[in-house]
Formats: sequence, structure tokens, C-alpha cells
Amino acid sequence: MQASPLFRKSALALACSLLFAGSVLAQTPAPAPAPAPAPAPEQTLTANVGLFSEYIFRGIEQTGGKPAVQGGFDYTHPSGFYVGTWASNISWLSDFGLYNHASLEWDVYGGYKQNFPDPYGDFFYDLGVYGYLYPGNRNPGVFNANTAELYAALGWKWVSVKFSYSLTDYFGAQPNASQQKTDGTWYIDASATYPIEETGWAIVGHVGHLDVRHDGSDGDLSTAGKVGYTDWKIGFSYTVPEGLFKNVELGAYYTGTDAKSRFYTDLTGLDTSRNRGVAYVKKTF
Repeated sequence: MQASPLFRKSALALACSLLFAGSVLAQTPAPAPAPAPAPAPEQTLTANVGLFSEYIFRGIEQTGGKPAVQGGFDYTHPSGFYVGTWASNISWLSDFGLYNHASLEWDVYGGYKQNFPDPYGDFFYDLGVYGYLYPGNRNPGVFNANTAELYAALGWKWVSVKFSYSLTDYFGAQPNASQQKTDGTWYIDASATYPIEETGWAIVGHVGHLDVRHDGSDGDLSTAGKVGYTDWKIGFSYTVPEGLFKNVELGAYYTGTDAKSRFYTDLTGLDTSRNRGVAYVKKTF
């Protein structure tokens, strides 16, 4: 039986419709795959080693004006917990006649550091405990220089404020005749490392204040017996961004204190609280 013209037209229209639909579907790109979930933060282990023209701690010389070799390791867990260790040569314990054969400072520390949730993600906090260890033989009547501190810091990008509180005698200090303990000594400081765009250069600044418990000042900053002091430093650093020397940091700074020199002059006559400049080179792995 021959199909009617109407039927033939309908069939032709249907065929064209199906062909057009197939062509459109063939040209329509497949839907984009769902984005992969962000990778979970990884644990990190870093190391650092540096050569310094001298070792300065809170404005006070630790190596009698001589060079220092320093280095350490840091482990950070994705949760924000971290532990680390660091060491440097020193001479101050021997220079002040406190220890025999004491040439090492060995530090151990651990804590928790985390950024605040958005929209305050540029702010961070850091809580922990820090131990300063000094192997060696103490001279008779000298107190142990080993010191433990709690610390808490609050920061924003490249600037932070940190408060440290001594749980033990402050590096063995007994600053008055009654030999009262100096646990409870505190140190507060503000530090900044301001990056100059993407150049690798940065401006470094710091100011801190030490308040030694039972030093005779009783909170009066004008008291002549005050062992505490204010220290500061200003300088610059440059970190190599690429190439063979990537992550090598070069820097220099000038530092000083308002400490009373009679408390900080060693047996050689060196005022370890004096103003002076420091240069260094450091590598992070």
C-alpha cells in the first residue's frame, strides 16, 4: 500500500527532528566533572642552619662578640600542633664564671599554632612551652641555668606580639642578696618582618621588655637595682627565591638595650648589653 503524502511529510519531519536533536546533543559539551576536594594539609618537617656574626638573645650577647653556628628541626602536624629543637654555641656561662666547660645551648619546644576562621584568616595565635638547656658543670654555689617558659602569641600576617612567662628561675638568676627566686619573670615583645612586594627583601623590626621578678625594683622602672630592661632591633633580610641558593636568607640588623651595664658586664670586662650590629646567613630546607 502506498503511503499518503501526509504520512510521508510527517515521517520526514520526525526524521529531521531526530537528526537535529542528535546533532545538538553531539555538539553540547559534557558537564564538567565535580571539582576535586582540596588536598588535606600535610605534615611538614623542616631544618635550618645558620652562621651569625654573634648570637644575641633578647638584646644580650651570648657568645662574647664571637660568631655562632646555629641550627634546628621543626615538625608540624596538619592539626596545628608542632614540636622542634634548636641549638647554638654560647660562651656567656663561662664568661660570667658560672659554669665550667659550658659551650652549648640546646632548646626544645612544642605548641599549637592556628589561623582564625574567615573572615579573620590573616590573624593567628600560637601557644606553647619552651625549654632552654645548658649542659655543663656548674661552679660551686651557682644555680641551674636551665629555664622553662610558657608563651602565647597573637599575630597578623607579618607582625606578632608574644608574651613569655618563666616557670623556673630565669636562667639561674638570683639578683639580690636574699636569693629570692626569679620564676614568674616575664618578657613581652612585638616583632615584624615586612615583605617588600615580591622582591625577596624584608624589613625586620623588634622591641621587647624584660621584667625580672625579685630584682629589687618592685615594679618601679626607675629603681637603680632593676635588672630588667627594654631591647630593640632594626634591620633587613633577603631570601633567595629561586635557583641553586633557593631559601638562603641573608640579613643584618642593629640592636641595643637600656640595660644597666653593671649587671651584664662579664669577667672579661665586656658589656654584653651594648649596642651593636649583627650579620648572618641562614638556609632553610
